[in-house]
Amino acid sequence: MNYTAPVKDMLFAIEHLARIDQLAQIPGFEEAGLDTAAAVLEECAKFNEGVVAPLNVDGDLHPSTWKDGQVTTTAGFRDAYRQFTQGGWQGVQHPVDFGGQGLPKTIGAACVEMLNAANLGFALAPLLTDGAIEALLTAGSSELKETYLEKLVSGEWTGTMNLTEPQAGSDLALVRSRAEPQGDGSYKVFGTKIFITYGEHDMADNIVHLVLARVAGAPEGVKGISLFVVPKYLVNADGSLGARNDVHCVSIEHKLGIKASPTAVLQYGDHGGATGYLVGEENRGLEYMFIMMNSARYAVGMQGIAMADRAYQRAVAYARERVQSRPVDGSIDASAPIIHHPDVRRMLMTMRALTEGCRAMSSVAAAAYDASHHHPDAQTRKDNAAFYEFMVPLVKGFSTEMSQEVTSLGVQVHGGMGFIEETGAAQHLRDARILTIYEGTTAIQANDLVGRKTARDGGATARAVAAQIEQTEAELLASGTAEAKAVAGRLGQARAAFLEVVDFVAARTKSQPNAVFAGSVPYLLLAGNLVAGWQMGRALLVAQALSAKGQDAAFMQAKIATAWFYAEHILTRTGGQRDAILHGGESCCALALDAF
Repeated sequence: MNYTAPVKDMLFAIEHLARIDQLAQIPGFEEAGLDTAAAVLEECAKFNEGVVAPLNVDGDLHPSTWKDGQVTTTAGFRDAYRQFTQGGWQGVQHPVDFGGQGLPKTIGAACVEMLNAANLGFALAPLLTDGAIEALLTAGSSELKETYLEKLVSGEWTGTMNLTEPQAGSDLALVRSRAEPQGDGSYKVFGTKIFITYGEHDMADNIVHLVLARVAGAPEGVKGISLFVVPKYLVNADGSLGARNDVHCVSIEHKLGIKASPTAVLQYGDHGGATGYLVGEENRGLEYMFIMMNSARYAVGMQGIAMADRAYQRAVAYARERVQSRPVDGSIDASAPIIHHPDVRRMLMTMRALTEGCRAMSSVAAAAYDASHHHPDAQTRKDNAAFYEFMVPLVKGFSTEMSQEVTSLGVQVHGGMGFIEETGAAQHLRDARILTIYEGTTAIQANDLVGRKTARDGGATARAVAAQIEQTEAELLASGTAEAKAVAGRLGQARAAFLEVVDFVAARTKSQPNAVFAGSVPYLLLAGNLVAGWQMGRALLVAQALSAKGQDAAFMQAKIATAWFYAEHILTRTGGQRDAILHGGESCCALALDAF
């Protein structure tokens, strides 16, 4: 089945929810209004539909291979990547000073969704490069920026993120890789890194590894970790490539999904030490790496939305074609396409509503990021930064958990044929399964939401979000339609549940940590559900107004129906989540450890 980018829905979110007209008033974004967004998204859709998406199945069936330290990607990937870089797609949201297009993240995020929906295995190389660019922009010296950024922004070189080691997964305090200072300001890096996405491949001329390691004498734990640039090939003074560095791929993993993407084991320093260059200051590596992590976490949330949309499109196409059983209402006196059956429609509507809700949430978050970095008013920047930081674990955590549900429903809609690889539904489920794990599991996102984003400020940011939601409820009630009133009611109930949980988290994180953190993932799911539902409520208001004006009535009525469904079928989950959080902590930890 061909992939069709949901450009109309993306532009709806960008125009009416992210309000790109307001972003276009920010200095530097004057040319980045709706017309620009539409032009960029249309071209991005053509590229991904025509070039990248056709390679998706091939990447699954004929994944990257490793031999004698070299990785060969799926046939067609190198040419597609060449077209990707020639089209300037790597640099869409990166600074003009380094060859990028300097467009808002609000536009770039939609491009990221399309690329990942087209081919998740392919899209992972640009995703990690984006993170490396962000880290160097923030903490890199002028020399590092001059040497590496232009080539990374163009995509001529790719970037990686090297955190994990065999003994150190998410607990980076256990990192053992070491860096020895040299007399010329460089370092020699030694160690083993695992799970390195596109750590070795044949699509780009150089790979720029960003590596966490300890300098001799550094403090124990996370306070003693530094960040280094370790290129695959050293770079000469004139910018040309020099000698091969002492970093080598010793194997790649065999995986459940995203098989096209080579996940490498990298060995540093087996032949005297890999030459590396310090990013920023010694012992501040984790701080800098979190810049990459935040960028990657948002992008992985976009991957969840992308996989959900791809699964939804495939399920709808199958449901229109698959003939099975008579409709229960007698509307057709013969076996009919399964899309006529109420439960199939429930599944399809769940897939659609979750996908659209998360897309809207991510678009609004991207707009906050843009304002937090570029708005001329300091207080506006501060407010948007707080909102964006609160949203990152929701975009990453809720959108990826959502993708598990949606891709699984995609298999269910197909019935037995969904369990057959040839239909393609299973690949989406397999590919999506990693999304709740890498770049920080859902529990890690939830711990961040509890600790840094709620308990630290006593719930102030969370309550500020709830106040905005309450305003939307008032607008829905004022609109007077049955659908708007229904959404307002469910949104109000979900908001009340959210506030009860916020109070619980703010009051008890220190005194009853086990009780709070036992409910951390349910809290994240509740918060993500609420915020996505809020955006669906906002979308309903816009759709009602535009429909009344006769603008694209079919699309607007579909938006209204989807928002209504979201309220009645998805927002209603929040009550049970609240109860589990507030009252379930003790039972969660009641079973003796030796009884498991």
